[in-house]
Amino acid sequence: MPRLRVALVGLGMAVAPHAKSLIDLEDKAEVAYAISPTAARRQAFAKRFPFPTSGDPDAAFADRSIDAVMLLTPPNTHLDLVRRAAAAGKHVLLEKPLEVSTERALAVVEACDKAGVRLGAVLQHRFRPAARRVKQVLAAGGLGRLAHASVYVPWWRPQSYYDQPGRGTLARDGGGVLITQAIHTLDLLMHLAGPVGAVSAFAGTSHVHRMETEDQVAAALRFESGAVGALDCTTALYPGYPETITLGGDKGSARIVATEAAIEYADGRRETAGARSGGGGGANPMDFPHDWHRDLIEDFLDAVTEGRDPAIPGREALRVHHLIDALLRSARERRTIAPAG
Repeated sequence: MPRLRVALVGLGMAVAPHAKSLIDLEDKAEVAYAISPTAARRQAFAKRFPFPTSGDPDAAFADRSIDAVMLLTPPNTHLDLVRRAAAAGKHVLLEKPLEVSTERALAVVEACDKAGVRLGAVLQHRFRPAARRVKQVLAAGGLGRLAHASVYVPWWRPQSYYDQPGRGTLARDGGGVLITQAIHTLDLLMHLAGPVGAVSAFAGTSHVHRMETEDQVAAALRFESGAVGALDCTTALYPGYPETITLGGDKGSARIVATEAAIEYADGRRETAGARSGGGGGANPMDFPHDWHRDLIEDFLDAVTEGRDPAIPGREALRVHHLIDALLRSARERRTIAPAG
């Protein structure tokens, strides 16, 4: 089977796990372009990875041999780049979030739908072995009907992180802890427990950080299934601790702590899945292995080759955007809100 030709657009902080994954997947993909408008980033990237660099995304979009683009640029650039890539017939794998607002995220999805190209979202926590095993157990009814589902993201980012231009702003990032950090865990929570039906939240910026958007959010959750639970997300908890999802039903419970899961069945059985590794919760956001990215990218490449949707299509990723909107709106309006979508 011929390899897909891929363009990697954006060589900033997020690029390393993608580039490492593409080296592992060289039998399925050839990186024809690694693109950044910044010469220093191109030079730094070229010292680490064996891919040809360029400063011009339009050259990749115009190249008819390119099958897909992987967009790792700041969120506020996504819509324009996706429109250009989709109009040129390129399939798109897009780093989270889809865009800085749900309105713009929807426009991203619609651009790909209109052009008839595949759109995949990089929400790689679904590909962690612990998450996959818990999903299997839930699908088989191993925990029974869920009564409880909660999420805790007790992370840390130093002020120097937010001192970077655009970091934590509405204009560039679209928000704070929810859309930039907790989005992965929130997506995984709904992947496992199903859609959230209503939220009642508090949100704000703590005295720990100087930033435009929120660095902590706490909320009560009611799921469409009838389960209830809580949400607690922050980047103001030094030195940062593993994120946790807890699920409980009438046949047992599961607790995912970063990359490890413990499953306790009501009949006394117990199992574990995954293994301990970095999760990016501390001062170094990139402190994690690239395995989950590799599996997600491999699925996307296979989806393009097979003419099917990727495991996490862009339209499905809109769900977490709607949840984030509801949480922040609930905090502003001081009332319970039902997520749209």
